[in-house]
Amino acid sequence: MKRVAVLTILVLLGGCDRLPGRPRAEDRAVRPSQVMDFTTLYGANCAGCHGDEGRPGAALALADAVYLALADDATLRRVTAEGVPGTSMPGFAQSAGGQLTDRQIDVIVRELRARWGRPETLAGVSLPPYAAPPGDAERGAHAYAARCAGCHGEAGSGGPRGGSVVDPSYLALVSDQGLRTTILVGRPALGMPGWRGAEAGRPMSSQEVADVVAWLVGKRTEPSDG
Repeated sequence: MKRVAVLTILVLLGGCDRLPGRPRAEDRAVRPSQVMDFTTLYGANCAGCHGDEGRPGAALALADAVYLALADDATLRRVTAEGVPGTSMPGFAQSAGGQLTDRQIDVIVRELRARWGRPETLAGVSLPPYAAPPGDAERGAHAYAARCAGCHGEAGSGGPRGGSVVDPSYLALVSDQGLRTTILVGRPALGMPGWRGAEAGRPMSSQEVADVVAWLVGKRTEPSDG
């Protein structure tokens, strides 16, 4: 009888995880550092600014095949991990004061390209370099007048189809590379075309892009001490 009682107790103890009201293993909370689901990681860390495939955000869209064709994995990883100094883009890696592990950043970079990168949409297109220094501001003024003023106005302060691109707050928060990336990729969800322009067969040259960036950089104002 004692042996039967001991066996009965062992069976009951072994089945404790299946008792009513006890959470199953898959229902138990996961540590933030153990989350490896892209949808969860992107939604918690990226979507608030960059939006997703169905909703634009205040920042450049990451769910954009042109952007993903221009920016390589090393760039995506560096910006995600380290952020962009001097802008509102923080670093998300733990080494930069964020909460994401290296493995989690790897998941984000890999899945960005797997889900939203579509190389076939740019087949046969000669891509300009993703990064390049600003060009010549004087030439940029002419390139801006020819390529951008129709939407953003002659002085850049806003036009019939686009907002201001010389607003001091905007220029203070965006890096030189951020300006270049926006010109290259555009903001399709907001009606702004990229470097290929609204007219087929008339893309901006790499020099024009660099020169317009230089013109915009020249519009930055130094913050006042007051």
